[in-house]
Amino acid sequence: MSIRSIERGLRVLQEMNLQPYTSIAHLHERTGLPKPTLVRILRTLEQAGYVENDPRVGGYQLSALVASLSSGYHKEPMVVEAGRPWAVAVTRKHQWPVSIALLDRDAVVVRMSTVPDSSVSPFHKTVNMRLPLITRGLGLAYLAFTPDEELELILRMLRMSDDPENELARHPDKINRLVAMTRKRGYATRAAHVEPRNSDTIAVPVFNDSGRVVASLGLTYFRSAFASQREANERYSAVLKTASEEITRDLTRLNRSTLA
Repeated sequence: MSIRSIERGLRVLQEMNLQPYTSIAHLHERTGLPKPTLVRILRTLEQAGYVENDPRVGGYQLSALVASLSSGYHKEPMVVEAGRPWAVAVTRKHQWPVSIALLDRDAVVVRMSTVPDSSVSPFHKTVNMRLPLITRGLGLAYLAFTPDEELELILRMLRMSDDPENELARHPDKINRLVAMTRKRGYATRAAHVEPRNSDTIAVPVFNDSGRVVASLGLTYFRSAFASQREANERYSAVLKTASEEITRDLTRLNRSTLA
């Protein structure tokens, strides 16, 4: 039997994690919880040190103590462990946030992000975001570089989906051209019609030592920072490809040390 008050508190924390700061009115709209209940939950979390009420920003925000809740989680896939330092290094040098995503059936899920390390991130939070395989850079970077047999299995799932993001999977000629173009240039980008249109993502595949794609690595930037998308693609695709190669080397070393 579940404890309702704990469920409500976790729901509030999850919603607050999506915004830099929030208000009781916003939480009421998003969670459907009564405002008096939200006041009690926020006061409890504030007393426990997980939430701060800052009138200067117009509402409530999570405190640094929230990060400690994940300190006991140690089940990250090895590719994330190998990729983390390279993702951080790219962000420190180029400022833009970098993410690592893994396949989850018919989408990719962001498992690691340097958004907290970037002062110019277009997003407040990306970890655990589920992204379509065709229209998102991180998704397409994984999809396009899967072996043909696996690619066909994934496309079959996408064709049965009701999600309009997967519509292209129902047009073999179009999806085949997109995959071929992505493989030829070695990186993927977000579809032009996808929001937010003021930013874009460049992503590359990450391979294991057998040459099989195991993740995708992407960098997100504001389009207004460059004269053209081509300029950004040329600059950062090379950076990401180099980082991907280094991640593969480190992943190979980690795998060997585990087996030793």
